[in-house]
Amino acid sequence: MKELNAKLLRIYIKEEDKYGKEPLINLIIKTLKTNEISGATVFKGYCGFGTRGFSRADILRLSMNLPVVIECIDYEEKLEKVMPKIVELVSENGIISLQEIHIFKNLK
Repeated sequence: MKELNAKLLRIYIKEEDKYGKEPLINLIIKTLKTNEISGATVFKGYCGFGTRGFSRADILRLSMNLPVVIECIDYEEKLEKVMPKIVELVSENGIISLQEIHIFKNLK
């Protein structure tokens, strides 16, 4: 099995974060797709905390603004190309990490 080097992009935001009037999650996913990133997954957290406070699911509240993590894996060149736009979109709303990983299947 051939091992390939790639990068894992992880973006931590809250589900109700916006860029202008547009939901930030939608804009990030659209940006990744437009830049032909191989794929992305959005994970919604049950609870979390950070510099912007504590969030957790509560059945008594209609709006919970829970933590969200968006992940994608692709080659470094492709992710480096899209990073300036992702940084602009996320701004002060979250954290972006980029880690070197090893994959065992070709990316398209």
